[in-house]
Amino acid sequence: MGFWTLFESASMPVLQVLIISMLGAFMATGYCNLLNADARRYINKIVFVVFTPALMFSSLAKTVTLEDIISWWFMPVNIGITFLIGGILGWIVVKILKPEPRLKGLIIATCSAGNLGNLLLIIVPAICDEDGSPFGDESTCSSVGLSYASFSMALGGFFIWSYTYYLVRTSAMEYKALKEAEEYIPNNDLDADGETHLLSEEDQEQVAILVPSTNPIDEDIENQVVSGSKLDGGNVSFWDKVTSVLRQLNVKEVLAPPTIAAIVGFIFGATTWLRKLIIGDSAPLHVIQDTVALLGEGTIPCITLILGGNLTQGIRSARIKPLVIIVVICVRYVIMPVIGIGIVKAAGMLGFLPSYSLYRYVLMIQFTLPPAMSIGTMTQLFDVGQEECSVLFLWTYLIAALALTVWSTVYMWILS
Repeated sequence: MGFWTLFESASMPVLQVLIISMLGAFMATGYCNLLNADARRYINKIVFVVFTPALMFSSLAKTVTLEDIISWWFMPVNIGITFLIGGILGWIVVKILKPEPRLKGLIIATCSAGNLGNLLLIIVPAICDEDGSPFGDESTCSSVGLSYASFSMALGGFFIWSYTYYLVRTSAMEYKALKEAEEYIPNNDLDADGETHLLSEEDQEQVAILVPSTNPIDEDIENQVVSGSKLDGGNVSFWDKVTSVLRQLNVKEVLAPPTIAAIVGFIFGATTWLRKLIIGDSAPLHVIQDTVALLGEGTIPCITLILGGNLTQGIRSARIKPLVIIVVICVRYVIMPVIGIGIVKAAGMLGFLPSYSLYRYVLMIQFTLPPAMSIGTMTQLFDVGQEECSVLFLWTYLIAALALTVWSTVYMWILS
């Protein structure tokens, strides 16, 4: 199959996302003023609480069975590897470039958390529908591809709303604590020195104790900042740092609405009698599945429109170094895809993967996706780094139009 035929098949889904994003950007401008900052914030909350859980439940309950979960055991391992490698690379970027404290969690998150749900739900079925697809029968490919994408979205939700959510929240809370401390501690210009704006470690520990949390979401920030300061300043083992992080991942983060919906969807999909209760035209409660699926259909358009609207805000007011943007793009679209090819090829040689090439394509594409749109939702929930997140999204998604298309073509060429 020709390279350009594969290239055309891979480019269509990405163009769809770009067109909807451009519409959202236009709706956020002064010409329309339909997606202002308040509107985006409210819609984000609705997407987080209603639309995304509905999409995850309806997709998983309908397409993923217990046999599928067992046979696809390598997919959660693969996604975990993407988060691990991306997190390590993001941590290296932060250590070398030393961005503002409020952006540390955002940068690590954009390097590690890919858009494992929304884009895959668009890309995989769309590629199966193209005439040049190398993955066999169109209907079978679309059905199986939707199952892969739904399973990937659910697994990604577990990682994003635990690990990534923790990164963004901790970074935001530490920044807010330091900011309140700067307002609390008087600044004497006559005695100003190198630590006037960057507090010493002793000041940070005092701030963590003195500054109270004012948001219910942040009720445990004092303990987090104190433990973080001690771990950074003392000679503690790597395992102590890991266990400290795990202790701070509370149940509220892991059991976010999308994650709860994924768990319930897995249960209904894996349990035969529950599945027959709501799935299919003859199911006695099929109206529940139809209603939830109808709600879920609003997820992708809404979140993509919000993405476009956020881009206009970021262009106007963000403060982020161009070098940070360039390095994040290199991590996501150069280093990660190369590593992904090696990992999937090695897993295939060891016999860990099914023979179906579409499954291997999905595993490879997981290393190539732009940052998860949920990161934008998190920055708005904690009111920190929204503009910078928008700029990172702007450039990563613009580059994704080319990078994702090229890498998709390479993957299909390798697997065909």
